[in-house]
Amino acid sequence: MARRKSVAVDIGGVMVGGGAPIVVQSMTNTDTADAEGTAAQVEALHRAGSELVRITVDREAAAEAVPHIKEKLLARGVEVPLVGDFHYIGHKLLTKYPDCAEALDKYRINPGNVGFREKRDKQFSTMIEVALEYDRPVRIGVNWGSLDQDLLAHMMDENAKQADPLDGNDVMHEALVVSAIENAKRAEELGMGRDKIVLSCKVSEVQSLISVYSELARRGDYALHLGLTEAGMGSKGVVASTAALSVLLQQGIGDTIRISLTPEPGGDRTQEVVVAQQILQTMGFRAFMPLVTACPGCGRTTSTTFQELANKIQGYVRERIPEWREIYTGVEEMQLAVMGCIVNGPGESKHADIGISLPGTGEEPAAPVFVDGEKTVTLRGKGIAEEFQKIIDDYVEANYEKRA
Repeated sequence: MARRKSVAVDIGGVMVGGGAPIVVQSMTNTDTADAEGTAAQVEALHRAGSELVRITVDREAAAEAVPHIKEKLLARGVEVPLVGDFHYIGHKLLTKYPDCAEALDKYRINPGNVGFREKRDKQFSTMIEVALEYDRPVRIGVNWGSLDQDLLAHMMDENAKQADPLDGNDVMHEALVVSAIENAKRAEELGMGRDKIVLSCKVSEVQSLISVYSELARRGDYALHLGLTEAGMGSKGVVASTAALSVLLQQGIGDTIRISLTPEPGGDRTQEVVVAQQILQTMGFRAFMPLVTACPGCGRTTSTTFQELANKIQGYVRERIPEWREIYTGVEEMQLAVMGCIVNGPGESKHADIGISLPGTGEEPAAPVFVDGEKTVTLRGKGIAEEFQKIIDDYVEANYEKRA
């Protein structure tokens, strides 16, 4: 499936667009003024696989903390590009705190609140001029929750004059696209190249997102950042993000993605990174870690043996993959299968690089293991999980080349 051709943008050494692999990014939810807490979360997000991390820069204390966050990250060996998220007073913060402007690798600008009426162009221009001074790219990120109301009102008025006016939602969709493109053109007029501009038009409704991005992609070759602006919590957020992004990605639209999940109270922020990776990997765009195929279970697998085994293997792979990636090339593409009974178990196991198939409910655990399609051993007893993990380790060592 052909990817849409877009201009490549270098963000702190990470390429977005231009045919580069689709980039996963995330955003902290810490108080940026808390440099230690923010650095810790940035590190956790990066370790989970986030290739860009965005932080809120909403006030002077946050701007003052940014270079310290960068220092703390570098001291820990974390070199992930940092994106500054600016609203309302970004022009003031970037000019008053040059160390902040220099420490960030990209600036996110929201045209809907960069300034109002006669101040809008001046304040937008100031942020672009700072980006030019420090040779930083920008994301011009339009949101339907903070859309330029003057632009929307003008377009609504013009639409009302038409003999066959559009639906109000269609006008809003058009306003989102127009806002993004017009502000990108203004940045170009100020001297910024297209290789420094990423666009986004975020909404929270799936069909609207598909409609807006399809039109945005049709009208230009800017690199595009995809994501629902608020996906929601739990399975709703995962399903909504997957539904929207999968359609666009399958059409070749999108150069970088973020899954804006609402975390459960006390939940792990890195979940949004995991979901983004899983979307890209299950669609065949990227490989981040070995995929574990496991059957859903049925009346043939009513015991907990199969569920416990699948859970242990999935957890083991996730635990080991950071170390494997550092040592071996291509290990992310390994395919595993943990199956629960004899109906589909042996066949699915043969299709994987390594597979194991339990016999089903009511039988003594006797699980044949298949390596590269051939049965190699049958595991029995209480130590099946540990023995299978050893087989996985041996397979990785024998089949993947060590990095130089």
